[in-house]
Amino acid sequence: MLASAHIEDGSRRAEAPHRPVLARECLELLRPAPGSVAVDLTLGPGGHAEALLEATGPDGRVFGIDRDADALAYASERLRRFGDRFVPMRGDHRDLLDLLAGVGVFAVDSILADLGVSSLQLDDPRRGFSFRSDGPLDMRMDPTGGPSAADLVATLSEEELRGILRTYGEEKLAGPIARAVVRERAKQPLLRTRELRDVVERVAGRRAGRSRIHPATRTFQALRIAVNREIEGLEKLVADAVSILRRGGRLAVISFHSLEDRTVKQTLRSLAERCVCPPGLPVCGCGRENLVRVLTPRPVTPSSGEVRDNPRSRSARLRAAERL
Repeated sequence: MLASAHIEDGSRRAEAPHRPVLARECLELLRPAPGSVAVDLTLGPGGHAEALLEATGPDGRVFGIDRDADALAYASERLRRFGDRFVPMRGDHRDLLDLLAGVGVFAVDSILADLGVSSLQLDDPRRGFSFRSDGPLDMRMDPTGGPSAADLVATLSEEELRGILRTYGEEKLAGPIARAVVRERAKQPLLRTRELRDVVERVAGRRAGRSRIHPATRTFQALRIAVNREIEGLEKLVADAVSILRRGGRLAVISFHSLEDRTVKQTLRSLAERCVCPPGLPVCGCGRENLVRVLTPRPVTPSSGEVRDNPRSRSARLRAAERL
């Protein structure tokens, strides 16, 4: 995605709002060849897909998957010059195998997943992702289905809210914030981003002025992850992506949250270390041959220049692997 972020902290917006995060590093790791087939699992406004289309020209194809109809429309217009080389597909990236099988594709050469929320979503008050502008407390990447953030805030118990804030937001004030939300919703429903922000600010009190990020940052992050089930199914997504890669094909995943990065790291490691044969055997005898070679022992992070130009990129972590 472009100018992706998992944490909003009030830094100035990127001057070029549609710049894909770690684009150069992704291309270096994926090595898309002319004529090859690539998949952008999280299309967003199409920045990474554009880079893949340019690298796979003149006759390669790129499939772009996104559950956000607005993002698909925007990207399709942006990438119109590539003609039928670009194939937009609406759906959940976790349904990768079914989506590609539906169009007769069963093997690809490179796959990219940027797990961040795009600037198009974050900067649109109508989507309710940001506490910076007042809007409906929604946060759904697919606004046509599933519970919104307002629904979760209205129905979850104090214990459940505390667990979400602590797990997905790593919020130290998870308990007091959850109690305050339950207390406030008993008076009136919390339906707007401004209303939730105000609750969190009151709980934070003087602490707010001593933090480098806004006190509502982690609460909004945690609710967004819960609303969109961003951690759920991630291990399967990585395994499915590897399964559809041709030998020598490559997968790159950009994450913005420690839980995501840890899941990607551990899944790739498990796929790279499947064989349990004793060292030195000429061929695998256990039948559990390793599926990938990890290309990034440590995650690739944005350069200081990229972070300066696009502060929202600073928490990005890129990991990649090659299919054996």
